[in-house]
Amino acid sequence: MTIDAAIAELSTVLGDRLSRSKSDLDLHGQNESYFDTTPPDAVAYPTSTEEVQEIVKICARHGCPIVPWGVGTSLEGHALAIRGGVSVDFSRMNRVLSINAEDMDCVVQPGITRRALAEELRATGLFFSVDPGADATLGGMAATRASGTTAVRYGTMRDNVLGLEVVLADGRVIRTGTRARKSSAGYDLTALFLGSEGTLGLITELTLKLHGQPEAISSAVCAFPDIHAAVSAVIATIQMGIPMARIEFVDAATAQAFNAYAGSSLPEMPHLMIEFHGSDTSVAEDATRFGEVAEEFGAEGFQWSTKTEERNKLWRMRHDAYYAIMASQPGKRAMATDICVPISRLADAVVETQEDIAQSGLYGPLLGHVGDGNFHATIVTDPTRPEELKTAKALARRMNERALRMGGTVTGEHGVGMGKIDYMSEEHGEAWSVMGDLKRTLDPANILNPGKVVRLN
Repeated sequence: MTIDAAIAELSTVLGDRLSRSKSDLDLHGQNESYFDTTPPDAVAYPTSTEEVQEIVKICARHGCPIVPWGVGTSLEGHALAIRGGVSVDFSRMNRVLSINAEDMDCVVQPGITRRALAEELRATGLFFSVDPGADATLGGMAATRASGTTAVRYGTMRDNVLGLEVVLADGRVIRTGTRARKSSAGYDLTALFLGSEGTLGLITELTLKLHGQPEAISSAVCAFPDIHAAVSAVIATIQMGIPMARIEFVDAATAQAFNAYAGSSLPEMPHLMIEFHGSDTSVAEDATRFGEVAEEFGAEGFQWSTKTEERNKLWRMRHDAYYAIMASQPGKRAMATDICVPISRLADAVVETQEDIAQSGLYGPLLGHVGDGNFHATIVTDPTRPEELKTAKALARRMNERALRMGGTVTGEHGVGMGKIDYMSEEHGEAWSVMGDLKRTLDPANILNPGKVVRLN
């Protein structure tokens, strides 16, 4: 049993949709973080569940690793074929299979991206709420249990996936969940596969919850004198029960990067970006209440808008934060990492992290979805100075330790992959060994994305 034997058999099934070209292998060996390029041995492009099933059966017979691939936006090395094998690229399984407007749900293939789905839904008056920023695939978002800017109101992928179709390591195809909004029938297998990062099965179909487009939307950006004031305003807003659709934080360094990259004119101070959804009346009332709270913490320079083009510009700027930061540091690489803490500890976590980064001498802007206690650090290093990467990893380690000390998690949305695996035992204790037991049961040969989330061998 060898990888080459598996590839030879796969080529008879897929023909030219099994690629071994250097360009394809290199593309599927890249990542947006600090991990080395790790090309797979081949790239498969299935077009149906049946083909995915056949790929898995062939690879299982030959003990060949299988690594699912969406668009490669993951930040913890999730999609890298660190033990070789076949990268299964879902880009050709990218259709909306059905839209059930009356029930406010849809069924999609895993390779469709978030923005492509939004286009398909545009005429229905419905939208899919999970917005991680990157134009990720829905399959990848489910596999990493993604969230993003709107999670504070609409929840994460955990709250918005009703059911899945999954190909298991032995080639069985199962369906989890139904289109009903709740069920008490057995174990919640949908939740098991959400966040499993391709280690338990390959997702081939998703049933998603949709939401109605709000009657009115209002967005704003405002500056604060310091990080503590901005985060304290977030905590106060949440504790007052003001229903925000988004509330994002960026520090002064990120605001500076926005100005250079997007041509904005933000004061070089910490900022909050806010959005409210509802009726004309409720949005106006919520905006007024938030403004009063924010001003108590020194907010200034409010820029409110209900115009679609202006709101889109604001959130495009936020979504492009990573690229803005990297554009300000040409020739550098980034280690992007995230933690999530209880909302009451958020200000402490953010301030301690900022002070830690400042003392390191590295450039590391902070930003995040602070409405649910989740924030990110983009720690920039010079690839010609390996000692800087070592320093960055030490900073990330202390962020993770800080999160656990404060009762939080080492990753609110990036996932585990390889980058966070060293902290799983400390966060989960004996529960991590239970995760290993589940992996051994569903994938005893350890062919599905080996080396991620759990350690078996």
